[in-house]
Amino acid sequence: MIRFDTRDKKPKLYHLLAEAAAVGVSIGVMLLFRVDAVLISLFLNAFLLSLPIQLLIAFRAQLGYNPYSYNTIFYFGFSVYSVFVWITHCVLIARMIRYPEMSPLANTVFTLSASAKSYIVLTTPFLLLFSAALCVSNVALIRREGRRPVNMLGILLSFLLTAGAVFLFVFDFSVSGSEFEIMVHDLITNLFASVFLYFECMLAGTIVAEAIAARYRPEYDKEFLIILGCGLRKDGTPTPLLCGRLDQALDFARKQEEATGKKLYFIPSGGRGENEIIAESESMKRYLMEKGVPEDRILPEDRSRNTSENMAFSKEKILECGKTGKIAFATTNYHVFRSGLLARRAKMRAVGFGAKTKWYFWPNASVREFAGLLASHKGKQAAVLGTMIAFYLVLTILSYRL
Repeated sequence: MIRFDTRDKKPKLYHLLAEAAAVGVSIGVMLLFRVDAVLISLFLNAFLLSLPIQLLIAFRAQLGYNPYSYNTIFYFGFSVYSVFVWITHCVLIARMIRYPEMSPLANTVFTLSASAKSYIVLTTPFLLLFSAALCVSNVALIRREGRRPVNMLGILLSFLLTAGAVFLFVFDFSVSGSEFEIMVHDLITNLFASVFLYFECMLAGTIVAEAIAARYRPEYDKEFLIILGCGLRKDGTPTPLLCGRLDQALDFARKQEEATGKKLYFIPSGGRGENEIIAESESMKRYLMEKGVPEDRILPEDRSRNTSENMAFSKEKILECGKTGKIAFATTNYHVFRSGLLARRAKMRAVGFGAKTKWYFWPNASVREFAGLLASHKGKQAAVLGTMIAFYLVLTILSYRL
């Protein structure tokens, strides 16, 4: 069973860079001493097999250290791709054994340089099915909630995924000319494929990370439970979405008390919006008291305007009360992952759980969360994406020089 937030040591994979460099040097030495090509390929294959294993081990360890992290998404998303690269190389080795006249080095470099493009072609049917399902849910959302720009994000993502896959397929099979022209064509293709691959892997990793976070239920050892606000009705009462969060919080508190006898403090978190007659925290406090929660067990936080402030100001409220203990937070299922990430940014270790929402609402909301997650890690993404682009461009040029 996976347990969140139980490790103090952060899993790191910097050693993979050293391993890759060592493998590259070793292969160079083997080529210098004319080692059999199949043995060289088997050596490389062992390294390629170790990649998804190490990434999946790191993924599981990351869940125990901090499940709400860019690393969680990255480790899982690229572990799937690295499995594909290993399988592709296994097929290449089988071909080399069957056809000894093949150039091992040239074919290996060419296969690796085309791996991003090949992966996208292989996963295109899944992308199209995912895009179609996303469109269906988005249309249902628009019919029920109105044609607002934010309600059309799913359709936009579906269009981008489909257009990208179609462009790559059409562009890759429409090439002719000199060797230099074909090399330029392949450079453009692999450049586009590397960028598309990055976002495809990140999307897959985000879907899995969000699903795990949404289904997780914290252990019954909490002292504080933050409830994240999300808007009120015109009369100042909680919306159905907010009622779902409140009911989940009450259910968790009841089960914890039944299991351990331990009561917790509720922290309803949310300020007063422009069109709200009272602060969200006050409305939530009234709801909790109507359900039988004593007023002295409620610590309202009424200044926050967004999730980041929810976490920062709730932490201040906890410090002000002079008590210590483990923290949980309640929100809606699609919002758990990013909320946990923002809690960590506020330097607060908190584990979340989510209330269910309507089937047509979650996909579009998840797209919005995905966009928010990408926007919040620009530095890391620029480094990873830049490295990927450079890697595939160098391999493409080498494939025409060997």
